[in-house]
Amino acid sequence: MNGAPKLVTAVAIAAAVVVCPGVATAAPPPGACGNPAPASPAVTELPWAQKTLDARSVHEHATGAGVVVAVVDSGVDADHPQLAGKVLRGQDFFLVGDLPGGFDCVSHGTGVASIIAARPVSGIGFAGLAPDATILPVRVSESDSTDGAAEGIDPEALARGIWFAADHGAEVINLSVAGELDNPFVRDAIRHAVDLDVVVVAAVGNGQEGTAPGPVTYPAGYDGVIGVGAVDMTGTRLDSSQIGPQVDVVAPGGGVLCAARAGGHQYRDGTSFAAPFVSATAALVRSAWPGMSAREVTQRILATTTPAPGDKAAYGTGMVNPYRALTDGLVSAAPAALPAVRHPVPDAEQVRVSAWWAESVSDARLFAVLTVAVAVLGAGAAVVLIRGRRSRWQPRRAVVPPAAPARDELPEEMFLVPPPPADR
Repeated sequence: MNGAPKLVTAVAIAAAVVVCPGVATAAPPPGACGNPAPASPAVTELPWAQKTLDARSVHEHATGAGVVVAVVDSGVDADHPQLAGKVLRGQDFFLVGDLPGGFDCVSHGTGVASIIAARPVSGIGFAGLAPDATILPVRVSESDSTDGAAEGIDPEALARGIWFAADHGAEVINLSVAGELDNPFVRDAIRHAVDLDVVVVAAVGNGQEGTAPGPVTYPAGYDGVIGVGAVDMTGTRLDSSQIGPQVDVVAPGGGVLCAARAGGHQYRDGTSFAAPFVSATAALVRSAWPGMSAREVTQRILATTTPAPGDKAAYGTGMVNPYRALTDGLVSAAPAALPAVRHPVPDAEQVRVSAWWAESVSDARLFAVLTVAVAVLGAGAAVVLIRGRRSRWQPRRAVVPPAAPARDELPEEMFLVPPPPADR
């Protein structure tokens, strides 16, 4: 992040895929949106993130029913077909006046909310990971970026939004914002939410350059906050996903599908859209175990991740795994100490018998070797005795053949073929 540190939305490049036109019509208050983003086309196929996280199997165990998730962002389009009836009134802390948070001019907050709680619709593959959760929209900005530029958010507005969410029934708060500024108002608001037993999830940001850890980003860097990095469909960290101690876990954030304001869907990149997968997982866990504390929910999410290919500063504990978060059996007790090694006392009688057998086997082997040696020597002696008697014990000498007489002349010529006629 260049220039003076400031809180920014953790956003990245978005691109829509045309399948069929959107059907919803957003209704922001008059004059609230100066240049609202148009509707996007709908996308029918099942997205890779929902396939990877096995959303259909997850929903056999929990759907997020009864859990309120606050989306502190650019607002949420409450008119979207997959969000209609699921979005509370909320509050707008960006514009002056008593305005609801249930509208969105730029689609950022709508996309985040849909990844959490979009309901299934016939003919559409996309749905939220916790489709029965309820969204509390808290509007703190009108910021969305399609070129990676930093867009500022008023930290006081962000802090007021977090306080509002914590005080109005949110059990999970999603913060798809990140920046290098450790603001005291935001820090106090996070502490307030944690004290009220709220699970707070935040994007780690998209300002990474190279592979060396950069400055700690906030609010992901605060105690009690789950910091979320982004990976693509291969499980590899996005180059822009920031590295550092604030990264607790990673989630799909490259080319993920989400809803857009005024209807339809968009493909988005960045940690902004990875964080809601973790917020949805927290909603699923809180739905399955309503009595579980926020600290226990966090521990379960981090303990059940899928191991990642890189180091902890880039991937945290690994890829969020909602199925394991719902089904793994965990224990809270510390591992039991291993008992001291006790060497058994040998039985004296058994030791005596074993020694007797060992000695007997050794003696038997020696006897067998000696027996074979004696047999070989005896056989050799017998052969010598028999041959000696036959020869009357006279030494045997080799018969030398007579020497051939020396030739003074060469032998006659030998022909292998008949001689010439003159010689016949």
